[in-house]
Amino acid sequence: MNLLFENKLNATLAEIFKTLDLDIKFATVKVSDRPDLSDFQCNGALALAKIAHQNPRDIAAKIAGKLAQDEAIETVSVDGPGFINIKLKDEFIAANMDKMAQDKRLGCGEVEDPHQVVLDFGGPNVAKEMHVGHLRSGVIGESIQRIERFVGNNVISDVHLGDWGTPMGMILAEIIKSDGNLDKVTSYDIAQITEFYKQANIRCKEDETARENARKITAALQGGDATYRRAWQHLRSESLKAIKANYEQLDVNFDLWLGESDAHEICREVVKIARDKGISEIDNGAEIIRLEETNKPKPPIIMIKSDGGFGYQLTDIATIKMRVDQFKATEIVYFTDSRQTLHFEQVFEAADKLGIAPNVKLQHIVFGTVNGADGKPFKTRDGGVMNLETLIEMSKDRVRQSLPKADEVAGYGAAEIDKLTQQIAVAAIKFQDLKNTIASGYVFELEDFAKFEGKTGPYIQYAVARINSVLRKAEANGLHEGKVILVAPEERILALKLAQIHNVIMRAHSEKEPSIIADYTYTLAQIFSTFYNACSIMNAENPDLASSRLRLAKLVRDVLILMLNLLGIEAPEVMLKAENIGE
Repeated sequence: MNLLFENKLNATLAEIFKTLDLDIKFATVKVSDRPDLSDFQCNGALALAKIAHQNPRDIAAKIAGKLAQDEAIETVSVDGPGFINIKLKDEFIAANMDKMAQDKRLGCGEVEDPHQVVLDFGGPNVAKEMHVGHLRSGVIGESIQRIERFVGNNVISDVHLGDWGTPMGMILAEIIKSDGNLDKVTSYDIAQITEFYKQANIRCKEDETARENARKITAALQGGDATYRRAWQHLRSESLKAIKANYEQLDVNFDLWLGESDAHEICREVVKIARDKGISEIDNGAEIIRLEETNKPKPPIIMIKSDGGFGYQLTDIATIKMRVDQFKATEIVYFTDSRQTLHFEQVFEAADKLGIAPNVKLQHIVFGTVNGADGKPFKTRDGGVMNLETLIEMSKDRVRQSLPKADEVAGYGAAEIDKLTQQIAVAAIKFQDLKNTIASGYVFELEDFAKFEGKTGPYIQYAVARINSVLRKAEANGLHEGKVILVAPEERILALKLAQIHNVIMRAHSEKEPSIIADYTYTLAQIFSTFYNACSIMNAENPDLASSRLRLAKLVRDVLILMLNLLGIEAPEVMLKAENIGE
């Protein structure tokens, strides 16, 4: 079911355009720029006039005359050079609100051609604690995953761990240098492993011999050396536990926990394909694939390095092949920051040359960075990159300051307060991220946490909790929702906004842009607040109007919960603030 008013009007216009022998590609409406004049407008007459060399107002008048006969339309007018303004009948809008209330999908349709989408997000490296730079990939990817599933696509999400490159050789080399061998490696936790990585990174930057040793160990690891494999398995296992704990805190979920290592054997298949197609060559001891250099230099793909190890790009190419062959992907989407742009340009071009992903859409979505108040990537006080776990705990600590203590509110002990703290903190983190367009970076404002006003996650959660309170009060007084009647202008404005839900979700899906949903959700919460202050439910003029307004309130609640869910945010039944103490 799709109750979007634009679709109904577009279908009506298409029939009118056919009757008038006009090009139906211009038979579209949009939400009016002047809501005081109309609900929707059609500007197609202006474009048609240029083609037909006619007066746009004359064309618009013919279209408006036909539109005025539609039973759903209250008024049609032609303004300016040929803008067609359309106002819907209140009864039509109200009837659609009733249908929306009875539909489990709230009037939202699905894509016409559901297909298999693989989403690659997360991408943390093994043997390193996750930091704030990993936040956006997980938060954005989780939201897109939920949106894609809601519109009907089949989704497989993969964290794609960085677990098979030179950093593995660097860490193993550092442990050997420290301990003399790898016998103690299984006793090390993620914090100790991270320290080994930091030391290895410093050493390899300063010492060519150390770098060469790390490369040799990496090649031996990839070649199957049993000792290195056992040690690597522990590094991966410990890292995975820590990574899963961080993502669990943020309610970020993956279907697959695969890594670069899982594509290792397929790398051999890709090398063979390149050789069979005659597109690989030897250059300075390495086997490469040269790429087209049209507008800018583009380095070649290094398939096999001179030391015999597989190149970083080859692993991603092999992963594409695996996703197409094993998971039948017809679309693969990657989420990373801008530093990976050239890498994916190379990988996608090589995949095309190799012919391993025919008719598969490969897309790389670049996101901006999380910044501190100085506009630079967010760091700790001592200048280091902040761990993701620390960031989450800081957020939760800030939220706790605004909540009552355990047992200060009846029914809310330590477990309930902790759960609420988690829900609000995650909402604050995610909404602060997702209200920004993906491409733009943003300043992480700790003071925005636990704010119950403004464009924040807790504000939306509070709007839901407020409506829940209204619904409980109505039930206690024997009031039930009923047929929608639009009397006040605030009711009409609210209903028109509710009717946009399908279009909002479909735009967020097609543009891979959760901020569209965040904007809509915040605006809807604001419009509801205006409606609630102007249109009493419990003290309405008559029972029918009270039941109508209760239905609108419940619809808003259900839409807000759905939209928050698509952003990866939970909506608590009740929101508490410190001032709730004693209530």
